Amino acid sequence: MSDITVQDLVDAGLARDEATTLVDEVARCLSLSSATERWNDISRRLLLPAHPFAVHKMLFAAAFADWSPELGPPPAWFPSEAEIQSTHLYELMVELGVQSYQELHAWSARNRIAFWEKMIARLQISFDTPPTAVGDPQTCGETSDWLPEARLNIANSCFNTPGNRTAIIFQPEGGDIDRISYGQLQVMSNRVAQGLVRRGIVPGASVAIYMPMTVEAVAIYLGIVKAGAVVVSIADSFVPQEISTRLRIAPAQLVFTQDRIVRGSREFPLYPKVVEAGGGATVVVPWVPEQPSCTLRKQDLWWSDFLAESSSFDAVARCPADPTNILFSSGTTGEPKAIPWTQTTPIKCAADGYLHQDIHPGEVVAWPTNLGWMMGPWLIYAALINSASIGLYYGAPTQREFGQFIAETGVNMLGVVPSTVRAWRGSDCLNGLDWSKIRCFSSTGECSDPDGMLYLMSRAGYKPVIEYCGGTEIGGGYITGTMVQPAAPATFSTAALGLDIAIADDEGKKVKNGELFIEPPSIGLSNELLNGDHHATYFSGVPKSETGLELRRHGDRMEKLANGYYRAHGRTDDTMNLSGIKVSSVEIEHAVSGINGVFETAAVAIQPPYGGPCLLVVYAVVAEPIEKLREQMQAALKENLNPLFRLHDVVTVDNLPRTASNKVMRRVLRDQYQENLVR
Repeated sequence: MSDITVQDLVDAGLARDEATTLVDEVARCLSLSSATERWNDISRRLLLPAHPFAVHKMLFAAAFADWSPELGPPPAWFPSEAEIQSTHLYELMVELGVQSYQELHAWSARNRIAFWEKMIARLQISFDTPPTAVGDPQTCGETSDWLPEARLNIANSCFNTPGNRTAIIFQPEGGDIDRISYGQLQVMSNRVAQGLVRRGIVPGASVAIYMPMTVEAVAIYLGIVKAGAVVVSIADSFVPQEISTRLRIAPAQLVFTQDRIVRGSREFPLYPKVVEAGGGATVVVPWVPEQPSCTLRKQDLWWSDFLAESSSFDAVARCPADPTNILFSSGTTGEPKAIPWTQTTPIKCAADGYLHQDIHPGEVVAWPTNLGWMMGPWLIYAALINSASIGLYYGAPTQREFGQFIAETGVNMLGVVPSTVRAWRGSDCLNGLDWSKIRCFSSTGECSDPDGMLYLMSRAGYKPVIEYCGGTEIGGGYITGTMVQPAAPATFSTAALGLDIAIADDEGKKVKNGELFIEPPSIGLSNELLNGDHHATYFSGVPKSETGLELRRHGDRMEKLANGYYRAHGRTDDTMNLSGIKVSSVEIEHAVSGINGVFETAAVAIQPPYGGPCLLVVYAVVAEPIEKLREQMQAALKENLNPLFRLHDVVTVDNLPRTASNKVMRRVLRDQYQENLVR
């Protein structure tokens, strides 16, 4: 093993007296025979969140110095027997009599209908009329008929918890922490539903929400679903043109918004954007109650005038395939895809939260998000159907007050996007905060990097990060992690339960690194697009698997690692061909990520106006000019990825364009550069 000296620890940021005290214990741990024993001892007994991350990183590397690449990336968390036995997965394994997680997944993939039957029972999904079966094996494929003959309103399943339990814990920026019970949320959502009926909204009608994630937004969302209407989700960051596009695709009879958002000293108007977008009748929630900041049009109402007085409402029973929500794809190019969620889609959200994030009754679940991204509705269903509490902080998640909110409310499952983790790490704003109540993290929205996820795990005394990748068209994840398997930073350990995946080439042959396809069926998988050809988008031209199974396109590139785990390499449409070699943007970005002063990068391939090989261009977010940045990146590409790759240009920018779900819009950067190149 590598010997760690006092000076090594001092150079990594420890005070000399602490380094002197720690060094002998480090040596004892590193003398253990097994890498996993070494790291378990170091991470659970020696390292503290307050220690500089450079110390964590150095000791992680030292513990796994003799780790064989054939074993895959080294795990930073191993579940104890007690931790395994506390999970829902373990309960299910015992019930089925299977001995390992791999057996459990194999059973769930072979017995899709039986799996979902068990999940519907475990989640206590409420029905007005029970289904004659969970699914029909004859229709399970490209389009599946789930819960035939049933009638239900999925919002009812969000209120199976005693009314006095906490439903939402929330805090406005700079304000006090407050709580709302399940009973209070039930009343507020009932008043919304009654108000909709009073306004003439009938089952099947579309109602838009253009708001941040607040208590009122959650109540509005559930009230719309209770009324049998369809939520049109619009992210609160969108400009009027994007709002108008979504209102046109899914014509809303009513819009809910806020007058404004105030964050720090900055004010962001929302209602004026709805007006500019040509939105119809609108209900406006004031940012400060009783202190409206604008004058409304004649057809519009303030929140207090809209709400009905009655606190009771019988949710409208609907068919399982009836839509509850229209969500939109990222819209990085052309018109965004309009994807309906049905009454059954939330079952997928709740099942993933129950199994993979292991959400338990009474826990607090926080995930900075909005209703314009699928993780907003996911959070509502995954928390409330599982009888947990939603944690909502109304300010920016990149500041220290958010971290204090997580600590003070005792959040147990914290969801993140990797760019937020990068911001925390860069500013060190979490230093000194007690995140010990966290049982696990979960990361989605973009590809993670191992250093960032190791840093995140260290903030809570080494708790696992459940990598979670899926999409709006799935209602959750298709590849993820679990609380019963070791967690290696920035890797996935399994296909989601209840479905299976295949990494295949154009002929359907299995490959270790390529496009990932889903093997349907599963509750949650979409059956239609409002403004597109669903078959052409997901099934046309898709190869069958080697065993003849139907595959469904999703557009992600994935690599299967030596230990059976997986690593994401971005979208297939971000794949470039350099020197005859296919490589993803993410692989390029990882290769150049270690340069001092570079906070974030985005790699794009540019087609020269007169033909020829693609040109590699990297956009870099830097705080100040960096000397010979292009030469440094070229050297990093040569050392970390492939000496054949030639960097054409580096463009420094203040920030990268992102979608509502925080994904980098590389196509925007590509188009901008291409246009300037033509000029």
